[in-house]
Amino acid sequence: QVQLVESGGGLVQDGGSLRLSCQASGSIFVNNGMGWYRQAPGKQRELVARILNTGSTIYADFVKGRFAISRNNARNTVYLQMNSLKLEDTAVYYCTDCTSTYWGQGTQVTVSS
Repeated sequence: QVQLVESGGGLVQDGGSLRLSCQASGSIFVNNGMGWYRQAPGKQRELVARILNTGSTIYADFVKGRFAISRNNARNTVYLQMNSLKLEDTAVYYCTDCTSTYWGQGTQVTVSS
């Protein structure tokens, strides 16, 4: 069964940090490349970061220098370390596979002042 399960979201104060995890199973292997997206209320889903099969990373401009995507192939898990969180980072965060075919259920991140 193909499955992506996110965890690690929650409530954090402005300037705080969170680390999101996405456990992949079934025919999804994180070493093929994974992505994190987010969707805020009333807005479209947007790319946050991607890690390619080569290990190269891509970041949206609004998270550069604050967020970091990584993976643990042995655990088949991808992570999103989020530092210096801002109010505007509040959203549901989703992980997806390399072709954006499969998506997790999302994890809520709420940044408060």
